[in-house]
Amino acid sequence: MIQFPAEQLQNLHRLAPEIVLCFFGIIIMVADPFLGPAKQRILGWVAFAGTLIALISVRLMALDQGMAYNNLISADGFSIFVHVVIIGAAALAILGSMQYLDQEGIQRGEYYSLVLFAAAGMGILAGANELVTAFIGLEMSSISTYILAGFRRRAVKSNEAGLKYFILGSFATAFFLYGIAMVYGSTGTTRIDLVRDALETMIAGPQGRLDSLSIVGLALIFVGLGFKVVAAPFHIYGPDVYEGAPTPVTALLASGPKAATFALMLRIFYVGFGTTDGLWFWPIAISAVLTLCIGNFAALVQTNVKRMLAYSSIAHAGYILVAFAAGTVYGVAAVLFYLAAYVLMKVGAFLVIAHLGQRDEQRLEITDYAGLGTKQPVLAACFTLFLFSLLGLPATGGFLGKFFAFQAALDSRIVWLVVIAAINSVVGAYYYLRVIVAMYFWEPSKDYTPSKVAPALVLALSIAAIGTLYLGILPSHVLDYAKAAADSLTLH
Repeated sequence: MIQFPAEQLQNLHRLAPEIVLCFFGIIIMVADPFLGPAKQRILGWVAFAGTLIALISVRLMALDQGMAYNNLISADGFSIFVHVVIIGAAALAILGSMQYLDQEGIQRGEYYSLVLFAAAGMGILAGANELVTAFIGLEMSSISTYILAGFRRRAVKSNEAGLKYFILGSFATAFFLYGIAMVYGSTGTTRIDLVRDALETMIAGPQGRLDSLSIVGLALIFVGLGFKVVAAPFHIYGPDVYEGAPTPVTALLASGPKAATFALMLRIFYVGFGTTDGLWFWPIAISAVLTLCIGNFAALVQTNVKRMLAYSSIAHAGYILVAFAAGTVYGVAAVLFYLAAYVLMKVGAFLVIAHLGQRDEQRLEITDYAGLGTKQPVLAACFTLFLFSLLGLPATGGFLGKFFAFQAALDSRIVWLVVIAAINSVVGAYYYLRVIVAMYFWEPSKDYTPSKVAPALVLALSIAAIGTLYLGILPSHVLDYAKAAADSLTLH
């Protein structure tokens, strides 16, 4: 029996979810050539099993918290919470992909491997305590999602989405890397906790302020990460990529990378630059306003439901930035709770669209949803629940997500930002309710033949719907975990 030194065993425990996800990704790639086209769907269930085991392995992190691999990875309550959100998003995306890939004739084992590898990269982002390690996680996640965005190789829009995402994502990555280099040049370290110590020493020194190199470095890091969370003014690629990518991939893109990148932003801004919150408050607040207004007002004029939800994703990044701008422990908890609710409702909504779009995603206009409440009442009810949650109606996770985000900002006396966010919530009501009205009050489309919902998709939608209601009705458990996760960050 192999005996591991205690320190090495701790490192494995604290990186267990990533190890499990990569292991299952490799297993699927090895098994793929030995399975015929008719059996490829089995690999989807293997990938789903991998995500379940990865979720179980998060327990190992919880039981053995601390730093791993010479303080490069932090296995704390904050990282654990975000890992659950990310792996949950990947699991739902895998379940929602099985029928879709069959329908499109692109059922391939490498698809599921790429989802698992992307989730592993997101996990590294969530737990990174060092900027170069974060960069590796970012690239691991990004490269996998670049390929997934262009997975429908016969579709022009999918090729366009993959190309745009790759080119613009490469620029964003370069900004992030330049920012890391400048922070290192200023502080002499890339460890986030040591960056904080170096900046405190700098402020306490003769000059009494940060040098220009560290300020420019933080700005470049914000540009790079702002791209990944689709925050304005770095959102340009978002609608085209989200519309062109396979819809289950869009569900993953709109949820997992956003959660992981916000986690990294929280760690860098709140921990590394925590003593200089006056420096980054205004960029975050201004970005929140731009993101809210551009996302919501652009969504108003969309007739394509998938593109409308893409702009909605931009708007929701703005609501998260409202809580982010609070600069408090409660603000971090509000961000984490919002991310948990957001993943469930956004993935659920996109998976409904994936099913209703039918082959080649031809049915994506609002008019195509006319009479859905009559033809497929259960599916329409699920979609309505997700739209209500995205709108922020009571008894849904989306309502309490916004409530906690606004409360965090009010506690920090950022009233003007909450007022702008509340106005945008009212604006958002129009485009969400327009789809619901089409489903229940318009005459059914005669050329639409309902297709059977596969068991895997039923399971995914059930989990998302139950989770959305649970967070809206009984939020205390998850909120307590979010507060404990926020407390585990070293805040000043």
